[in-house]
Amino acid sequence: MQWIKPKSTAVTTTDKGQLTEQFAQDYLVTQGLIPVDKNYHCRNGELDLIMLDGDTYVFIEVKYRKNNNFGGAVAAISPSKQKKIKHCVTYYLHHSGLNVHNTCCRVDVVTLEGLITQPEITWLKNAF
Repeated sequence: MQWIKPKSTAVTTTDKGQLTEQFAQDYLVTQGLIPVDKNYHCRNGELDLIMLDGDTYVFIEVKYRKNNNFGGAVAAISPSKQKKIKHCVTYYLHHSGLNVHNTCCRVDVVTLEGLITQPEITWLKNAF
């Protein structure tokens, strides 16, 4: 007889990431942004959300933390993470046929803290 491992009902890190990114996208849509893409991968990293705010491309990093004991969600975006995001933005623009120097764009951060089912959302425009 073969033992079958029962499926876990625990929420995985991937599940949390998808849920918080959806929370962030839904919130930004209510603020007037239009979704373009999500989870865009390039060699050096990933862009969580890409949206349009008028004619401006907005590249959004989403961070969730259950609490702010270690500086909260904003503290989790290190200088090296910022560099990877900037590289991905350049890569995205290039591969989308957009001119890096003539395309209006910015990088925003959306943080979610608290209960995963009802997080407190903070939107930092033009974060870096």
